[in-house]
Amino acid sequence: MEVLLLGIYSFFVWLVFIKFKWLPWNIYSQVTVVVIPIVALTALILALNVFAPSSSDLRVFRYTVPIVSQVRGRVIEVAVEEGNRPVKKGDVLFRIDPAPFQQQVNTLKAQLANAIAGQKEVEEQLKGAEAKIDEARGSIAQATARIAEVNAKVALAEKRVAQYRELAATGAGSKFDLEQAETSLAELTGQLASARSAEAQARAAEGQAVAGRAQVLQKLAAKSGGEYANVAQIRAQLDNAEWDLDQTTTRSPCDCYVVNLQLRPGGFVAALPVAPVMTLVETTGSVVALFAQNELHQVAPGNEAEFALQTLPGKVLKGTVDSVVWASGAGQLSPSGSVPMTGVLTAPAQRFAVKFDVAERDQGQFLAAGAAGAAAIYTEHGAMIHIIRKVILRVGSYLNFLVLKLH
Repeated sequence: MEVLLLGIYSFFVWLVFIKFKWLPWNIYSQVTVVVIPIVALTALILALNVFAPSSSDLRVFRYTVPIVSQVRGRVIEVAVEEGNRPVKKGDVLFRIDPAPFQQQVNTLKAQLANAIAGQKEVEEQLKGAEAKIDEARGSIAQATARIAEVNAKVALAEKRVAQYRELAATGAGSKFDLEQAETSLAELTGQLASARSAEAQARAAEGQAVAGRAQVLQKLAAKSGGEYANVAQIRAQLDNAEWDLDQTTTRSPCDCYVVNLQLRPGGFVAALPVAPVMTLVETTGSVVALFAQNELHQVAPGNEAEFALQTLPGKVLKGTVDSVVWASGAGQLSPSGSVPMTGVLTAPAQRFAVKFDVAERDQGQFLAAGAAGAAAIYTEHGAMIHIIRKVILRVGSYLNFLVLKLH
């Protein structure tokens, strides 16, 4: 652009001083003709670098996603191809043989069914234990009533024996009646002992039934998440096994494309975070350019920007300033027990990065990861000279068609 301006200026000088000779061509005019473009171009370049700063160090960055299998196994299918073929979020990347994981799921389903059935059996045992307790308490009540009845008969029999003894001692009673009364008393005493033994057996049965119920309740008392512990444990194992089975199919976590695909059917993968089986590159990326620190004092988010990438000769992409990264590695001191080195503080000032948002009209344009180029920012000041920067950027974009190689 500067050469073009000098050419136009030289043309007008030739017209004024040589062609039409409107002004004399002497030492004073010659000095003036030389000084004017030097001063003007210097002022123009200084103003451009402030109000329309440019950078020849622009890069396109794309985030990469390393894919690591969640389970180990033999690969039976690779569903993607290497290259710029897009992969949508949720698309299948590869599959692992699911047979061993399906077997584990089937085994745990059977165990869960058995655990649920066993739980129902324990609940039935609880009902049986409570029925035994009720039966034992009924027997206790019956034995207690029998004891009371026999006690009354024994008391009556003892009175009769005492009476018959008094009569027999005075000769007024029959000895046979006394013996008969004593026999009845002995019989009733035996019945009382039998009733007491039945009561003791009933109480022992009640104790056993209560202990049995306590054991059953102890089994039923252990719960987790509203389920009995044994059932909950097996269900958790089943959920984990089903998750492992689902992870035998690995899907894309983003809208990406695959690079450096080495995975093939028959290969073995393991759930190791340090061993990714492929790498995905996101379809959307970031455009970043580095500027000198004193170029950015007029730059603000939202300023218009343009890019010219070497991979897209003759094209200028539109965008806006997203943000200025006001930090660099030279401004960081790592925590340590050492005194900072003075050489670090005297190191040359590093450039700051400016992140751009690509305009909507150019978002469908493929931007290769690592593509380099130039960028220009148009601030809110000096709008009259922005056209010069735009022309310079477009000329540079067309120069990208030149492949300057000697072989």
